[in-house]
Amino acid sequence: MMNNHLKVLLIEDNAGDARLIQEMLKDIETASFESEWVSSLSAGLKRLSEIHFDALLLDLGLPDSKGIETLEQLLSQAPEVPVIVLTGLADEMIGIEAVQKGAQDYLVKGPVNSDLLVRAIRYAIERKRLISELRNLSLRDDLTGLYNRRGFFAVAEQQWKMAKRSKTGLLLILADLDGMKQINDTFGHKEGDLALKNAAAVLKDTFRESDVIGRIGGDEFAVVVIEDSKVGAEIISVRLQDNLDAYNAKRIGRYELSVSIGVARCDPESPCFLDKLMSEADALMYEQKRTRKKNMLS
Repeated sequence: MMNNHLKVLLIEDNAGDARLIQEMLKDIETASFESEWVSSLSAGLKRLSEIHFDALLLDLGLPDSKGIETLEQLLSQAPEVPVIVLTGLADEMIGIEAVQKGAQDYLVKGPVNSDLLVRAIRYAIERKRLISELRNLSLRDDLTGLYNRRGFFAVAEQQWKMAKRSKTGLLLILADLDGMKQINDTFGHKEGDLALKNAAAVLKDTFRESDVIGRIGGDEFAVVVIEDSKVGAEIISVRLQDNLDAYNAKRIGRYELSVSIGVARCDPESPCFLDKLMSEADALMYEQKRTRKKNMLS
């Protein structure tokens, strides 16, 4: 059921247009709208990072950003918020392009009235909800609940763009569950599925909610982490091993969970690409796996 109290963020640099839209929202009797107005993209992005909004009304011509790039920057930071683009009478084609790029709808400022505005907001919220439900069904791994390969790379691409724009380091971690074939052969595929679910649970405990975790192959997982002062390759490796040790200490299964990992870093001062990071992390992961096998045999 549609919520009757909705928080709307308006990003519009024209004070007259902003005042008119806010007055329209106040006059609507079928729902209660709490609107907030900012006049620049940077201010809008800041507010989106601080509180939840049900919908966003966006002018593409702002002092600090122009055109479709304005929408792309906003969606890269807040992909879950339904966006309605506001255009001028001569910019209807830009509105259509915005919808193609991920906005839920567009409104031409001149002819807008309160009925049209509330209908557009409600439809945008509902359409975004339905798209998100369908997207989650197609991007999630049924067994572990993590992103599947398709979902991981879709969301990882957004994180990579965000890190690139903010000139922040980014880490890509590949993790492979050791001995998966032996678990399947010895205990059966049902137990193998349980091992994958348990490995996924350990990864969820190791990483933050903001990190992107996916199962990208049979027994292979991948994680994208935006780097900060509290997280780095060595810290991640130690934390993961500590969590695996804690899991194995409980003796939940008939075998120990072991994971080989490779960590590749994207330097914010140098250009890098996700496929290159994947190759680097993959090589490091299999080097660790080979070393472990060699130590077990010696």
